[in-house]
Amino acid sequence: MSSANTNPRSSSGPVRTSGTPSRVNAPARPPQRPASAGQTARPGQRPGLVKPAPKAKARKARLLVSKVDPWSVLKMSFLLSVALGIVTVVASFVIWTVLDLTGIFDGVNELLREIAGSESGGFDLRQFASLPQVLSFATIIAVVNVVLLTALAMLSAVLYNISSTLVGGIGVTLTDD
Repeated sequence: MSSANTNPRSSSGPVRTSGTPSRVNAPARPPQRPASAGQTARPGQRPGLVKPAPKAKARKARLLVSKVDPWSVLKMSFLLSVALGIVTVVASFVIWTVLDLTGIFDGVNELLREIAGSESGGFDLRQFASLPQVLSFATIIAVVNVVLLTALAMLSAVLYNISSTLVGGIGVTLTDD
């Protein structure tokens, strides 16, 4: 092999022929410093290593929530109350179905017949609380909740803005963990 530089991108310097790959214009590594006679290397610890830097303290930022946008509160409260309304309707359907499948309605009807003492079966709980009636009642409650929770959240945002102008708002401290 020739000792001349055959790399067209390298402008100067000889080619290193040792087993390690070379980088173009890479700075030379400083030679390893041997351990001094006064320092003896402990087992498991290599001599000449740099100690790690101490961890930085957690940064803290103190913020003041002085204003809440009523429009964003209105949108978020509407979406959350619609989700709560859907959960209400689905939960009432699931509860009614579980009560019907487990025979709770029949048990309550039998108990009422024994208490009243009538053999003719004067009261049927399924007629009083049928599935369509329960779902329509749950839907009405869900719609009323959507309207009331949205209006209440909007009113609370406006009241918070008014009171924060007088008091200054809520202080929040954020930390960097």
